[in-house]
Amino acid sequence: MRAGQTMPVDRTSDIETVVRDLLRDVLALSQDRVDAFDCGTALFGALPELDSMAVASLLTEMEDRLGILIEDDDIDGETFETFGTLLAFAKAKLAQ
Repeated sequence: MRAGQTMPVDRTSDIETVVRDLLRDVLALSQDRVDAFDCGTALFGALPELDSMAVASLLTEMEDRLGILIEDDDIDGETFETFGTLLAFAKAKLAQ
């Protein structure tokens, strides 16, 4: 999926791919690096590319690509802790 494309809400089986694409595109990571992420891969604090500005960009892109609305209250310290927590957050928002 390219930047600016919105994923239909009924295609939640592709959510992991979309989250990987988001991380690759927004953080300018290599595809190989993103493909190696598993649920335990640390993100915020472990990836130098993922700073507070990148978090804001990721949230905006997530809203655009997934067609969701993310409120300030939806985000906490655990959201970007690992690839697994970010993926779970995206799945939960799509399920709403």
